[in-house]
Amino acid sequence: MASPPPPPCSAGKGETPTPAIGATLTAPRRTSDPCSLLSADDFTTVTATLARQHPELGWVAAEQRVVEALKFVATVAHSTAADLAPSGPVDAGWHALISCTVVYAELCARLGTVVHHHPEVTGAATPAPGWLDRTTAAIEAAGYDIATDLW
Repeated sequence: MASPPPPPCSAGKGETPTPAIGATLTAPRRTSDPCSLLSADDFTTVTATLARQHPELGWVAAEQRVVEALKFVATVAHSTAADLAPSGPVDAGWHALISCTVVYAELCARLGTVVHHHPEVTGAATPAPGWLDRTTAAIEAAGYDIATDLW
């Protein structure tokens, strides 16, 4: 089996987010259920965003990509591993999550750090070899199951 192409983007931790006026910063949550990182309404909003951006996916496939993106973001927020990157399908879910800026800001605040998105730049170095194994191992170490067909 051929290895998958390099991911389109990579991630990195940033600063601790400042809560909005009147908001409080809660302790980072570690959970084996990535959907619990968002409210049901926010999860639906992000899924609908992805489904609109990629109508060929359908609702269930969009949900699966958002779930994997949540696992990825939560893992990056709490991991000491370097050079983690999403697969193409997971990156699409992450893009939908990021495009819902309030939802993403609140998620990062709950996780205790901003997980920055570093888009691929033509001609720039791709993630270090082994990115896929490193990323999926970190996600599993964080207590999540991997949807192998999306990685």
